Amino acid sequence: MKSNEYSTYDAKAKFSELLRKVKKNKRIVITSRGIPVAELVPFSSDGENTLERLSRLEQQGVLDGDPRIRDPFEPLDKAAGALKRFLNSRGDV
Repeated sequence: MKSNEYSTYDAKAKFSELLRKVKKNKRIVITSRGIPVAELVPFSSDGENTLERLSRLEQQGVLDGDPRIRDPFEPLDKAAGALKRFLNSRGDV
């Protein structure tokens, strides 16, 4: 195990110690069964909002924006009678 890697069990037991390391600009990787699942990094108060951050990450090539993805709050079209067909298939109607 690397010095900056902790299992979920160790991270829970040593959380205060890990926070002190992060305050000193160290990055901590938390693993579950040897697979990295999270990273503790120093907080950055750069004033960047979510859309600005997403845009920056796309420009850096970290994220790949897909123009086919719709607005997350746009309602999905429902097939007319889907519930009725479902209930009929179960014999409930």
